[in-house]
Amino acid sequence: MSEEAFFTLHRGIPRQGPGTAEDVLWVLEQIDPPAQIIDAGCGPGADMEAFATTLPKVEVDGFDIVPHFVEEARDRLSCFGPRVRVWCGDMEAITGQADLIWSAGAVYFLGIETALTRWRSALAPRGVIAFSEPVFLTDPPSKAAESFWADCPGVGTADKIASRVESAGFRTRATRVITGRAWLDYYLPLMSRAARLRIGAGPDLARELDAAETEFAGWRAAPTEIAYLLSIVEPA
Repeated sequence: MSEEAFFTLHRGIPRQGPGTAEDVLWVLEQIDPPAQIIDAGCGPGADMEAFATTLPKVEVDGFDIVPHFVEEARDRLSCFGPRVRVWCGDMEAITGQADLIWSAGAVYFLGIETALTRWRSALAPRGVIAFSEPVFLTDPPSKAAESFWADCPGVGTADKIASRVESAGFRTRATRVITGRAWLDYYLPLMSRAARLRIGAGPDLARELDAAETEFAGWRAAPTEIAYLLSIVEPA
């Protein structure tokens, strides 16, 4: 994969993975009202926008290692003023005293155990972490789901995710399956951009567009079987 081609395709997309503002609202319904939120791997800031809009007094800090995602997020969130901040930095090294650490689809890059262990010191007393992770909805998984996640080693069932959470010294408070519409809301802008980029695309970009279209076709083949699990966890 060409990193330049990947970011050319993903530049300007509203969000960088499946999810909706309803997922944010669900998490907020499960926890005490937070005063400080950290978004680890915030991308272009879609979920930060949902938090800041829903909680007009909350402070939100977002971290992402990709400079142009940080730029997009800063532009998107400038209307909220200084209570919403976006930093270019490694999400593994976040610090603070957050009531909620949120990470949509990004924990995978660190591993559940590493992420939870690293982030524990950034939690305020009674603070929680909410993260979404690829999940198999059946055991054994359907052939469609197994094929879709073939390049992502370690994907397991909800029970396996809960076990990994426990091994990091946390317990699972609540979970929510993210499937269907949340994925379509991610893919439609991505496929629209891919179509616009197709004309005149060089070899590296063409391969990236092919891969994205193949991924979308794999999801369309089984949209109810391909999912993320959103978990709210707290130190045990």
